[in-house]
Amino acid sequence: MSANQFPMTITGEAALREELQRLKSVDRPRIIQAIAEARAHGDLKENAEYHAARDQQSFCEGRIQELEGKLGNARIIDVTKIPRTGKVIFGVTVDLINCKTEEAVVYKIVGEDEADVKQHRVSVTSPIARALIGKEVGDVVIVKAPNGDIEYEIEDVRHV
Repeated sequence: MSANQFPMTITGEAALREELQRLKSVDRPRIIQAIAEARAHGDLKENAEYHAARDQQSFCEGRIQELEGKLGNARIIDVTKIPRTGKVIFGVTVDLINCKTEEAVVYKIVGEDEADVKQHRVSVTSPIARALIGKEVGDVVIVKAPNGDIEYEIEDVRHV
């Protein structure tokens, strides 16, 4: 993987493509229509609707460029097609046991744009993912957390 490419799961790619499609086919035409309507109201200097629509247009076009760039530089990884070795790699779902509390927790290691802690999806660049990558079932890892180190045992590595 070259330096300008970054990993992304199939689900992450689909979500970005869906957002890009919506921006191009729904939001962009709606904003263009709002600008046209605001222009019809006359004096643009003091036309709040016009300036708001232009701001929306600027944001929309910027996001479209950002998404096209991300998708163009993404390396899509389908973890279900990678042989299972028990090692933690990008895209896997990892079942962990907190060594101190015996509490079970599950994380999926995803690209930066896909991360959502509430959904238990952690960025490949996060402290927990960096601690887990390359380890395997049965290993104990120490995660540097803001409230102190946490020890986890890797119970399972799933390619789902």
